[in-house]
Amino acid sequence: MTELRPDALVADACATTGLDDFGSDSFRAGLSALCDSLDADAQLNELGGVAIPGMLTASLENRLRVVDWITHHPEVTGEVIERPLVVIGMFRAGTTLLSRLLDQDPGNRALLMWEAGDSVPPPTSSDHRIGPRVDAVHAGNAMLAEINPLIEVVHHEQADEATECVTVMAQDFKSLTYEAITNVPGYDEWLLGVDQRSAYEYHRSVLQVLQSGGVRGRWTLKSPHHAIALEHLTAVYPDARLVLLHRDPVVLTASVCSLIATLSSTFSDADHRAYIADHWPAMLEESIRRIDDFRATRPEVPILDVHYADLVTDPVGTVASIYAACGDQLDDRGAAAVARYVDAHPKGQFGAHRYDVAELGLDAGELAERFRGYTDRYQVPSESHIR
Repeated sequence: MTELRPDALVADACATTGLDDFGSDSFRAGLSALCDSLDADAQLNELGGVAIPGMLTASLENRLRVVDWITHHPEVTGEVIERPLVVIGMFRAGTTLLSRLLDQDPGNRALLMWEAGDSVPPPTSSDHRIGPRVDAVHAGNAMLAEINPLIEVVHHEQADEATECVTVMAQDFKSLTYEAITNVPGYDEWLLGVDQRSAYEYHRSVLQVLQSGGVRGRWTLKSPHHAIALEHLTAVYPDARLVLLHRDPVVLTASVCSLIATLSSTFSDADHRAYIADHWPAMLEESIRRIDDFRATRPEVPILDVHYADLVTDPVGTVASIYAACGDQLDDRGAAAVARYVDAHPKGQFGAHRYDVAELGLDAGELAERFRGYTDRYQVPSESHIR
């Protein structure tokens, strides 16, 4: 694979868009750390050697277009992102399901997969979920699923569905998305030690652009990434309503390791299982530690704890309880929409996500003991029947 050079990627993005104003240089350190780690750690295959540089350039291109749009439409900076409902974790604990349930309420405004990477011009009510830009992402998803069919099983995501904030944060190059698809420990070490506020400030700018097109509502956002940067998230969104999902860490860790192995195998033929089995339990531990530290130092910031078991057994009731904790009410129209979605999307619709804990290099007993403090503290029920 040809060495990744940040300046060359920047030049490509500028040439494609005809733009050169990135708004600030906040992205450059992350881009440099990522390129270094991709070269040193990722062992990309032929597809990865083409797709990953293309992904980085696409992130730069969207950033250029966002900044240009704001420059020519300065009124966008007056858009208010008020009381967003942010699902902050945990990994594989039902965050995708909850974000899609919240998206069913007509009063909410989710970040959709297609618009997170193609934000300009901002969508209107006529092209929010349909149109050429949505179709292009559908086609890209279909191509990826053809290359690696297991992706549809472990994490099915449509272009017009709610997606994670990491796609936008990746445009400031502070995002766990890169670690999830390429196994880049050098970049991960950099990310965990850096101030991430600029990524959230850029994230807010993107939301301002997107809602300026007229598709409004309370933003419902999600990413387990937020767990490692709560101080930066809440600095930019001080009135955010935070929801923390909990699940048996043994099942959760095995699920995330299986997911990462599936995703990264698309772009690398190397066997990363030992690294994944070592890294992702540690990342979960770090997420828990940072959440607990934030709660201890910022007790005035409410975080609503929600159990995965409650979400899957009573999804409508769980959504209603989240609204109530935020001082809102799930009305009849919203409740009916959530119920219709649940009925239309049974678990395992795209195949059962099966994995063997031992084959992933994990020990269920060791994991249970490792996370004993967490499960006791939050009274997280065991899902030992699944293993």
